[in-house]
Amino acid sequence: MDILRYVAFSSDPLGGNPAGVVLDATGIDEATMAATAAEVGYSETAFAVARPDGSLDIRYFSPQAEVPFCGHATIATAVAHASRHGVGRLLLHTKAGPVPVTTSTTPDGAVTATLVSVEPRTAELSGTDLAELLTALRWSAAGLDPALPPQVAYGGAWHPVIATADRARLADLDYDMPALNALMTRRGWTTIALVHRESDSVFHARNPFPPGGVVEDPATGAAAAALGGYLRGNGLVTPPAVLTIHQGVDMGRPSLLTVKIPADPSSGIEVTGTAVPISIS
Repeated sequence: MDILRYVAFSSDPLGGNPAGVVLDATGIDEATMAATAAEVGYSETAFAVARPDGSLDIRYFSPQAEVPFCGHATIATAVAHASRHGVGRLLLHTKAGPVPVTTSTTPDGAVTATLVSVEPRTAELSGTDLAELLTALRWSAAGLDPALPPQVAYGGAWHPVIATADRARLADLDYDMPALNALMTRRGWTTIALVHRESDSVFHARNPFPPGGVVEDPATGAAAAALGGYLRGNGLVTPPAVLTIHQGVDMGRPSLLTVKIPADPSSGIEVTGTAVPISIS
């Protein structure tokens, strides 16, 4: 098995979110995928199998569980695929649905990828779940941003969106991992999208990911897509709109995600980032 290692949403291997990528997972069974992802140890490893038409079937495994969709591993897979087959359009068949990805080369030679999520949607977050979630985060309801109401958002996977009015509160993340893990496992949430809105188009984010066996994701493309759908669905942006999301800064792995929100309410959300290989000594 040829396991590639890439960092997504950063041009610096010391930033971004690391992902394992297996471009040819033909004949590899689920148990082996799960064991490989656990051994690699990144928040996700992607396993791709080519179809006759050139599209890819793809599955994503964290060290502890399979997830239906992963944004940063999608970006990493697309860039790795482009390094072997050239840039262009690639269709990925995920468990969440079809996800087209387009890669291109920038003037400085970097390769970027833009994914288009499945149709986003939102759901209410019950008062009971919110209270349990805030307790696990050790956050207070008084510190939330009243302009961004707590909801659960979907862009291929489900993520509660919890906004703080204070950037410093976002930086001071210290949560109860077992309690949050138990709640997220019961509800089927992939990560928690903790956000602070700096301006109309700039956000800061952190994403706890205990169900995957990971304390925190340095860059979460699926949550970025879900956030874009949440903002559009609640009338909190005027589409078409482009957002910049800074993530990973507070954990020493700065990441940059660009989110484009089309006006069509049924359209997917575009998430763009670069990816670079990680050298393994």
